[in-house]
Amino acid sequence: MHAIRAASAALLGLGALALPAQPAVAADGGTTPFGFSVLPSTITAGGRVDLRIDRSNGRCKGDVTITSGIFDSVRIAAHRSSATTTVDFDLKVGAVYRVTFTCDGVSGSTGLTVAGTRPVTPAPVPDAVPRAVRAGAGGTVAGFDLREVGLGAALVVGSVGAAYHFSRRRTGEDGGA
Repeated sequence: MHAIRAASAALLGLGALALPAQPAVAADGGTTPFGFSVLPSTITAGGRVDLRIDRSNGRCKGDVTITSGIFDSVRIAAHRSSATTTVDFDLKVGAVYRVTFTCDGVSGSTGLTVAGTRPVTPAPVPDAVPRAVRAGAGGTVAGFDLREVGLGAALVVGSVGAAYHFSRRRTGEDGGA
């Protein structure tokens, strides 16, 4: 059974490695010397996307500017590889918007699809109102409930009566023999 799992994992790994990576397509139809991605590639209006740049091959050394019509322009510093931004709330569902990455004078773009329904603008959540503890009311008339007092008194009288009964019965058994 273990061999089947190991063989399946190995075949899946080889299959993933065998699939060629899709090159980033530049705005002019060619490929860029650097890779980039928008994750997730399908988002709901008002959602957050992760913008990534591949700096592993050394072909993108400077700052990266990312522009799109659905979020404010984003800049990734030369020593960073990703940034996160929020897309606008007023987007057309089902539309594909262009996201353009520019590094060292070279630009490439990819699509970002808007799916699902538009979320309702989040309503502000009110802060919890701190409430003071009602201390010092024990033994006073505040919160006085005659039924609870009567029940408490009955429990006290019953426990004292039971203690008296068992103490008298025990002394009678010990002394009478």
